[in-house]
Amino acid sequence: MFDHASYDNHEDVHLFHDEDSGLKCIIAIHSTALGPSAGGTRMWDYKSGADMLTDSLRLSQGMSYKNAMAGIPHGGGKAVIWGNSKTDKTDGLFEAFGRAVESLAGRYYTAEDVGIDPEDIEIAARQTRYAGGRIKQDGCGSGDPSPVTARGVFLGLQTAADLAFGTPDLNNRTIAVQGVGSVGGYLCHYLAEAGAKLYICDMDEDAVQHIAKNTGAEIVSVDDIYDVDADIFSPNALGAVLNPETLPRLKVKVVAGGANNQLSTSEMGAKVRDVGILYAPDYVINGGGIINVAGELSGKYSPDWVEQKVQTMVETLRSVMEESQANHEPTNLVADRIARARIAAAKP
Repeated sequence: MFDHASYDNHEDVHLFHDEDSGLKCIIAIHSTALGPSAGGTRMWDYKSGADMLTDSLRLSQGMSYKNAMAGIPHGGGKAVIWGNSKTDKTDGLFEAFGRAVESLAGRYYTAEDVGIDPEDIEIAARQTRYAGGRIKQDGCGSGDPSPVTARGVFLGLQTAADLAFGTPDLNNRTIAVQGVGSVGGYLCHYLAEAGAKLYICDMDEDAVQHIAKNTGAEIVSVDDIYDVDADIFSPNALGAVLNPETLPRLKVKVVAGGANNQLSTSEMGAKVRDVGILYAPDYVINGGGIINVAGELSGKYSPDWVEQKVQTMVETLRSVMEESQANHEPTNLVADRIARARIAAAKP
């Protein structure tokens, strides 16, 4: 692992297997300098264990940077579960996962990510104290963090539009939205209310039809989304969508969305800038969900505190993009530098 391309001085990486439930899980802790690590759990049917490890390493590093930029007292960690989220979920699997989280004694707090919902987290919470994004009940839990993530992405998208087009007004802007699941679906509603013209895609046919019916969006295939003649491209599915194959197809001036690890490599940030596209670094713009979870984990959840933190996050995003424009530097490198400085300053 130590010479793995995605290894970035991670503090610890844990592999868990439970034979009875079939759980195969990795929990990667990148940094606890700012506090106990926190990050969602992803359930995905990986092609190989190597792919699973790569995802856990990249996502946990991203969470360190995301939490640092969001200004919350948590380091970065991530859990990935190998399995099909539509067919492989059982109570036993998530109880085993809860025991895995509990065994780390508070070094990692879990919550939702791709393929995981609040009901799954509730099952895991039977076995661990270190879970957030729980169902709102009996004064406990803040619920699904996706709506807060989507609100932050929407506000960040307006900010990027302001810098790229001279106005944050999205009325009559054409936006290609890739992925209309938990975050992308809520985002589409915000964008439709703002008067944007939407083109959408998703592998889930039911989801895409539902969003199209409720927003008036036009459906395109998952491959054709890159070719839409749009003002803004908003990735809200999986990562590495900005790569040498897709970048030449984009006709947009802004890329801003909720997906993690949108750049296939760090070097792609410069290539995106060189073709005249303003890129909103993903771990800065999509921090609303973990802010919401952090509010819950504090033991004194306050919607006002969450909103204030989201507004500050958007201000941070603006400062990153403005510094990028002033210094002719890729936005991802500006954000990386700030995040690393915040983490380094917190180390004893």
